[in-house]
Amino acid sequence: MVKQLSERIQNEVSKVVSGKEKQVRLLIAAVLSEGHILLDDLPGVGKTTLVKALSMALGCDYKRVQFTPDLLPSDIIGMNIFDRQTGAFKRIEGPVRTNLLLADELNRAIPRTQSALLEAMEERQVTIDGETSPLPEPFVVLATQNPVESESTFRLPAAQMDRFMFKLSLGYPKTAEEVYMIKNVGDYIPFDTIEAVTDASELAKLQKDVREVAVSDDVTEYIVKLVSSTRSHPAVKLGASPRASKAMFKAAKALAAIYGRDFATPDDIHELAVPLLSHRLTIDPRARSAGKTPENVLAEIMGQVVVPPEKERLFDEK
Repeated sequence: MVKQLSERIQNEVSKVVSGKEKQVRLLIAAVLSEGHILLDDLPGVGKTTLVKALSMALGCDYKRVQFTPDLLPSDIIGMNIFDRQTGAFKRIEGPVRTNLLLADELNRAIPRTQSALLEAMEERQVTIDGETSPLPEPFVVLATQNPVESESTFRLPAAQMDRFMFKLSLGYPKTAEEVYMIKNVGDYIPFDTIEAVTDASELAKLQKDVREVAVSDDVTEYIVKLVSSTRSHPAVKLGASPRASKAMFKAAKALAAIYGRDFATPDDIHELAVPLLSHRLTIDPRARSAGKTPENVLAEIMGQVVVPPEKERLFDEK
């Protein structure tokens, strides 16, 4: 079921975004495992287009917030205002009350406004004037940021970076992909050709199904060893938290389901490692000046941690 749905979503998204199968697969995995995504890439490579196409294919409620330095927390989560006609306070709901929230250029908002998303991302709820209410299911934040601009931007704090399951980049398209894009999407983006292949209620059910995917004890231990190794690596100043282990555990289940399996394997962990862990690592300044990056540190760690044997792919069937 999940595999077929994933293929249909890929087909719909490919109508407007070409050659990004891996990124779309990870976006679907994040949605199915209740994770959030940070798209960190240069302007003009299709970040916003990809998010909009995905939301249309998923058939979910979708809202976009353009983050700017003058944006306030109440502009995101909502507020209570006094209604003179009724003599009572009236709740104005913010755009956060949706299934898919595009936080466009998140790092342009001041830290106070960025922090308005922390409760929503972690606990799937918002608190306004002391009153807490749950957000719709599913709820996923898809944020974008431009990594090369520093003027009028505010670096995302570690607490917020840790709440993103994946950090993804699209990169420039290959020549053939760019030619295809210009010929087929050059005049306008054909969003009207995208058909919804599911909806919010079905996605919520699929999220529950994904939780039933099996992860053996050895694979679970492998996840923990990979994550904990980032904390002791000599080039790393700040390693990944236990939240990263939990995210890896959940994402591995979703990726296995997308591949049509009811159990996770070490191969799933390898595919997830860089997009899930790289943004959670803070490289020591001296190591960074020597050329160390989160990506090559993770490559070293994956080369050192012993991979569970093949029996993990055949583990106990009931």
